Amino acid sequence: MNQKMTIRCNAKINLSLDVTGKREDGYHTLESIFQSVTVYDILTVGVSSGSGITLRCSIPALPCDERNLAYRAAQAMLEASGKKCSVQMTLHKHIPSGAGMGGGSADAAGVLFALNKLLKCGYSNEKLREIGIKLGADVPFLLMGGTVLAEGIGEILTPLRPLPELPLVILKGRQSISTPKAYAAIDALEAPFHPDTARMLEAVETQNTALLAEHCGNTFEDAAALADVERAKAALLEDGALCAVMTGSGSAVFGIFPDQQLADACAVKRRAEFAFAQSCKTTAEPQRILRKRHRSSRRRTR
Repeated sequence: MNQKMTIRCNAKINLSLDVTGKREDGYHTLESIFQSVTVYDILTVGVSSGSGITLRCSIPALPCDERNLAYRAAQAMLEASGKKCSVQMTLHKHIPSGAGMGGGSADAAGVLFALNKLLKCGYSNEKLREIGIKLGADVPFLLMGGTVLAEGIGEILTPLRPLPELPLVILKGRQSISTPKAYAAIDALEAPFHPDTARMLEAVETQNTALLAEHCGNTFEDAAALADVERAKAALLEDGALCAVMTGSGSAVFGIFPDQQLADACAVKRRAEFAFAQSCKTTAEPQRILRKRHRSSRRRTR
C-alpha cells in the first residue's frame, strides 16, 4: 500500500443565510442557500503501510495536530473504516481563515473524499456526510457541493438546480468575528434582517441572475457590524457588482458580477486595499482530483 492523491478542495459562500430560531439545546436553526466556488485549498493525501497521521501546512501558524479539522477527518475515517495504515497529508492553504467560506471544513471533506478512494472503502457520499457531520456543520455540504438548500442546524441538505458559472469577486479585510460571538450578537438584536429564502429558491430554479442578486442576503451582517465588511460591500458595488453580501458568519464579502472581465478588473484593483481579493466562479464541484499516483513497494532486482 503506497498511494497518493492530490485534490482541490473548493470553498463555499452563502448566497442567502437566514437564522430562523434557536433550539432548546442552544443550537440555532437556519435556512441557507450554499454555493461552491472556485476558491480552493490544495490537499495531497498519501497512504502507506504502518501507522500514524502526519500533516504539513503551508501556513506555519496553523496547527497540524488534533486541533486541525483535516487531521481529525483522517482520524475519523480510519476509525470508521477500521483500516490500519499511515496517512501523510500536505495542505496548501488559499481559502482565507475567519472568512465564513468553510476553509477548514473543505479540507476535512477533502480528506474524507481522498481516503475513501485511496483505502477503497466504497462509502457513498451519504455515508461520508454521516462521518463529516461529527466534524463540523459545514462538512456535509462541502462533500456534496453545488447549489444546495440547508435547513435545521445545517445538516438537512436539499440539492437545487445547479447555477451556471457566475463571475464573482470575494474580498476580505483583516477583521474577523468568531461564530459563537456572531450568534450571540444575533440573539441580542431586537429585529434582525431575514432574507427572502422563497424568492431565492425561485431565482435558482429559474436561473434568474438579476432576481438572485436582488435577494441575496445574510442575517449575520447586522450582527457582525464590521467596518471591513461595509468597506468591501462599497468597493464591490462601486466596481460594478450586482450585489455585495457577507458570507457565513463573516467576514468575507462576495459580489456577483455581470461578466468575468469586470470581476477580474475589480479583484486586481482591490488587492492592495484588502487582505484577500480574488475573482472566481460558482461551480458544481466540491472536490476535483488533480493527481493520483500508485507507487510499488517492490524494489528492482538486477
